[in-house]
Amino acid sequence: MSLNKQIRKIHYWISPIIFIPVVIIFTTGILLQFKKQSNWIQPNTEIISDSKPEVLSSYLEVSKNVIEAEISGWDDIDRIDIRPSRGIAKIRSINSWEIQIDLETLEIYSVSYRRSDIIESIHDGSFFTDYVKFGLFVPSGILLIVLSFTGIFMFLLPIFRKKKKGKP
Repeated sequence: MSLNKQIRKIHYWISPIIFIPVVIIFTTGILLQFKKQSNWIQPNTEIISDSKPEVLSSYLEVSKNVIEAEISGWDDIDRIDIRPSRGIAKIRSINSWEIQIDLETLEIYSVSYRRSDIIESIHDGSFFTDYVKFGLFVPSGILLIVLSFTGIFMFLLPIFRKKKKGKP
């Protein structure tokens, strides 16, 4: 059997196995591209006040001691993620360093560079520009879904033809 036929056979049999996960990945990827434009996907962040909470000032003071994070005030903090069930607060600086602090003792558990946000922004196209995101990535995702459906149709068509002719 030639290499070309072997590759086609491999492609033919792998396609139906990965069809559902691939369609899910493509569909959710397209939805992620619209998360900032849709309240249904991600609610808008409302700005109620520009005052900084006194309750969290101890987190700010602890964060200032982490040199890598380059935090000198509230403007240097991108977000604080408080996880009561785990007893931890994650403080993310605007330069993508994450500090994990014990909620009670304020002990620093971890200081690490957070890469997931930049990887997600590359994945959904927002790393580039909105023109690239919506003009290239969204149409590509839609076309990949179409290719998945046409590929599964091409897989099933010979099976239906054989059944119609009465061949096993």
